[in-house]
Amino acid sequence: MTAHHPQTRAVHPPVIVPEGSRPLGVPIYQGHLFSFDASDALAAAFQGPDEAFFYARMANPTVRALEQSLTDLEGGSGTLATGSGMGAVNAVLMGLLRSGDHVIAQAALYGGTHALLQDLAARWGVEVTFVSGDDPAEVRDALRATTKILYLETVANPTTHVTDLPAFTEAVRGTGVLTVVDNTFVPLLCRPIEHGADIVVHSTTKYLGGHGDTIGGAAVFADASVHQRVWEHAVELGSTPDPFASWLTVRGLATMPLRVARQSESALDIARRLAGHPSVIRVHYPGLEDHPQHELARRLLPDGAGGVLAFELAGGRDAGRTFSEAVELVSLGPSLGDIATLVMHPASTSHRQLDAASLAAAGIGEGTVRLAVGLEHPDDLWADIEQALRKAS
Repeated sequence: MTAHHPQTRAVHPPVIVPEGSRPLGVPIYQGHLFSFDASDALAAAFQGPDEAFFYARMANPTVRALEQSLTDLEGGSGTLATGSGMGAVNAVLMGLLRSGDHVIAQAALYGGTHALLQDLAARWGVEVTFVSGDDPAEVRDALRATTKILYLETVANPTTHVTDLPAFTEAVRGTGVLTVVDNTFVPLLCRPIEHGADIVVHSTTKYLGGHGDTIGGAAVFADASVHQRVWEHAVELGSTPDPFASWLTVRGLATMPLRVARQSESALDIARRLAGHPSVIRVHYPGLEDHPQHELARRLLPDGAGGVLAFELAGGRDAGRTFSEAVELVSLGPSLGDIATLVMHPASTSHRQLDAASLAAAGIGEGTVRLAVGLEHPDDLWADIEQALRKAS
C-alpha cells in the first residue's frame, strides 16, 4: 500500500487473520461486509444460512457462533438468531404462513404473540383456533386441512401452566402440522425438540443473555429445510441481530446453567414461603406439589421448574399494586431471567386493559403478582417480600 496516497492507505488498513493460534473467546465481527476473489463465490453466498459471509443482514461470524451454540443446546439442525424475541416469532409465523392457513394456539400466550396472531388474522386472513392447553384432544378436534402450525409455550406467562409437550406434539404427528414451542421460561431445563417440537423459539433477552444488557431472539429448527424457508423470509424481514448483542448473549450462555439452577432453587424456596403466608391465597409454581401440572413438571422439567412464579393476594387489585410498588430490593419491571429479581402486577400493567371477567378467563386474578427470581440470596429476597406483603395487607 505504500505506493498509494495517504488518503487511500487510510481507507485500507490491514485485516488481521490469526495464524498459528486462535481466539479463546468468540470475537466481535462488527464489520458488515466481506469481500471475495471470484463472482461465483459471492453468488453462492446468497443461497442459504450456512454459506460464506458477505453481508451482515444475511450472516455474520459472531451471530453464527450464537446460532451454532443454540443449535447444539437445543439439539436442532440449525438456528436463526434475531434482534428480539418477537423478531423470532414474527420470522417463524410470517415465514411459514400465508392467507387462508390455519393455526392452533394455546390460549395462555405471551401478549406479543397473541397480538401478532390477531394481526395475521385481520390482515392476512390467517385463521386461529385457541385451545386451553390442557387436553390434546382439543388439538385433534381443531385440526383442518389448512392447519399449518400448532403454537405452544412450555410454561405459560404468568400462570405457569405447564404444557404436556409429548402429548400435544403426538396429537399432530403425521399431519404435516409444525409444532412451535416458546421455551423462553425454561431454557436447558426443557429441550422441546426431544419431545417432538419442530421449532423452538426464545427471547434471548431473558435467561440466555441473562444480565439485563442485551435484547435478542432465536428460533431453533429440527429440520434444515424449514430453517431454510424461514431464513429466506427473515433476511427480507431484516430481523438480524447486531454482532455486539449476539456476543453479549454468547457470553451469557457460559453462565446460564449456573444461573438457571440457582434461580430455580430460589424460586422454589420463595414459593414455599409464600404458600404459608396469610395474605397469599394461592401460589402458582410448577415445583409446588399442589400445582395442577406438578407431576407433569417433574417429568418434563426434572432439573427445576424455572425462576418465575406468580401468587394471588387476598386484597385483590389494590393489594397487588401496593405490593409491586412497596418492594425495595426487588425491582418493578416487565422482564424475567435477569440476575436481579423483578416483580410485576399484570392487572395494572401488562393486562391493564382487561376487566375482572377477562382476567379470570385468562387465568389471572386481579391480585396476581408475577415474580421473576434473580440471583440474590433468598433470605434477602424474602425479607423484602415480607415487608411489602405487610404493606399490601
